[in-house]
Amino acid sequence: MDSPSAGNQSRPRRAGKLFLTIIIGSSPHLQAPMFFFISHLAFVDICYSSVIVPKMLANFLVKQKTISWEGCIAQISLFFQIACAEVCILAAMGYDRYVAICDPLHYSRYLTREICNKIVGVAWLLGSFYSMVNVVPLQNLRFCGNNIIRHYTCELPTLLALSCANTFTNYIILFISVLLFGFSSFLTTLVSYIYIILTILKIKSARGRKKAFSTCSSHLIVLGLFYSSGLIRYMKPSSESLVELDKVISIQYRILTPMLNPIVYSLKNKEIRSVLFKMFGKCRPNP
Repeated sequence: MDSPSAGNQSRPRRAGKLFLTIIIGSSPHLQAPMFFFISHLAFVDICYSSVIVPKMLANFLVKQKTISWEGCIAQISLFFQIACAEVCILAAMGYDRYVAICDPLHYSRYLTREICNKIVGVAWLLGSFYSMVNVVPLQNLRFCGNNIIRHYTCELPTLLALSCANTFTNYIILFISVLLFGFSSFLTTLVSYIYIILTILKIKSARGRKKAFSTCSSHLIVLGLFYSSGLIRYMKPSSESLVELDKVISIQYRILTPMLNPIVYSLKNKEIRSVLFKMFGKCRPNP
């Protein structure tokens, strides 16, 4: 149902994230655990774009904007899986920065490639479980009226608002699962950064403090963009007067944040910038 033109419009975003993943995977200078997690975060962002953007753009190009029940459920399921994997990877990146700054002598011991692979694997498994817990109960929903989704994409709160069945259990499951998966990951990241800040404050030289903080700045920017918009969307009460705000917030954390993540890490990380400069410097034609 997606038109070719809609798919073509979303390709530049995916290409940039895929390029970052390939750069990190192929460069011998970018094999530290931090870059390993950045490459997987870029892959997660590619999945975000592939699940949401093509259908949304296709609907912008047609008058009859429709989506099947199966398509809506698939979009919700994949989004939950990807979102949970992202928050877990963001938490792992916070732990990576904690070990690098607070216990650098044991960095290579605590974050081996095998451990990093297991962390990413667990992130995707938790994402699958988070998705299943919220999607399976949707089979009991009934729809009686005009099933118009007042949103750009299928989202669980919006879908539940359309149902004429009792959705109290669905809301409780959503609330508990968001607290369990989202808040626990956020708490892990928060504790990591409390220790990081305390360690940085103990550094005597201003240059040393600035250098230590600069290694965390890109991660903090991404965390702020993702959690601020995502938590507002799913933890605030539903209201007819806030429908348009919901759309703006949804675009923020579903499209803009995944699109900006690779840019933030590329511009704020000197190792990635150095590899990119060397690569494109070799591609320049000789005068």
